[in-house]
Amino acid sequence: MDFLFVTAAALVDRDGRVLVQQRSRHRSMAGLWEFPGGKVEPDETPEHALIRELREELGIETEAACLAPAGFASEALGDRHLILLLYVCRKWKGIPAALDSDGIKWVRPVELHALDMPPADKPLIGLLEALV
Repeated sequence: MDFLFVTAAALVDRDGRVLVQQRSRHRSMAGLWEFPGGKVEPDETPEHALIRELREELGIETEAACLAPAGFASEALGDRHLILLLYVCRKWKGIPAALDSDGIKWVRPVELHALDMPPADKPLIGLLEALV
């Protein structure tokens, strides 16, 4: 089986809200809300992939020491299998901006249940409710 490893961040602000971004119109699962992140390239650790993705997608900087592993999700994705590694991040530099999505917003973890999210993100909502 071919596995696709993806990292994602639950950026948590001082008010206990989590940042989600809306997938662009030109991507698969367009319009769904997701945790920012992306694919782990062959030469990257999951932490370095997430740092790169946060820079590219939101224009923020963080360090591996600021990424706390929180959990993972496993989801069939066509002929591949997605493993989504979720990290919690409470410290970064810069102001997040929607550089590679149709929008971003800050929500309380309980509000994530009402959002249309990709299947791999949904099992992580309860985990975030317990952590934040």
